[in-house]
Amino acid sequence: MAKIDEEKLSEAYNRALALEKAGKIDEAVKAYEEVLAIDPEDHGGAAVRIASLGRGETPSRASDAYVETLFDQHAEDFEDILVEQLGYAVPAIVRQRLQELGLGPFKRMLDLGCGTGLTGGTLRDMAEDITGIDLSENMVEIAHEKDLYDTLYVAEVEDFLEDNDEELFDLVTATDVLPYLGALEPLFFGVSENLALGGIFVFSSETMGEDVPYKVGPHQRFVHAQSYVRERLAATGFVVLEISDINVRMQDGEPSPGHLVIAQLKTLN
Repeated sequence: MAKIDEEKLSEAYNRALALEKAGKIDEAVKAYEEVLAIDPEDHGGAAVRIASLGRGETPSRASDAYVETLFDQHAEDFEDILVEQLGYAVPAIVRQRLQELGLGPFKRMLDLGCGTGLTGGTLRDMAEDITGIDLSENMVEIAHEKDLYDTLYVAEVEDFLEDNDEELFDLVTATDVLPYLGALEPLFFGVSENLALGGIFVFSSETMGEDVPYKVGPHQRFVHAQSYVRERLAATGFVVLEISDINVRMQDGEPSPGHLVIAQLKTLN
């Protein structure tokens, strides 16, 4: 693999950001395309930035290099940013809804995109055994230090679900995972393959209108139509137990509307 010209990459990326901020969208897109040419693995998320500007094709997901870089960089101050600054409280909502629906306790839980352990810590007393998966090694190291998980892996969630051949889980959580995925079939199918019949799948999503199944929103995060989420769940053997309207987080002082979805696996693929 050719070595990236870091100086050239930094110049192109900073120029793209400046052009975007100045409202020069066509020029910004060309600069982001330069970034992709220099760095095809897309550590800076140029592809989702282009899509967020309404140009080009919407990628099916954010690149692994982008997600890994983003979270590795912010691992140390991740919880302060997400909880204290952005008002993120999805794990607590997950716990509340599971309890109110009378679901659990669980034998084996899989926490996809576990990060530093916010969801695992919130649900620790509701599951006998918890496995955490995250693409960011720095995030996993922090989660490991907290001693919340019985098992931790550094892996991309869809790859893990495809390759895993361990005992099935009866609870799978994915809080703040969908904003980095567009197409949901691989994730939902993978979860269904790793979940025991009757098992529970809980995840959060950020919402949009019903004009397209998914797109990249203005903050470089994927948003999904509720109808698309429901269709993909049904196609992979799930029935929806509940969809709750939630505020996923604050962004620039404004709430990010979303859903908390609780589904149950009813048929095997």
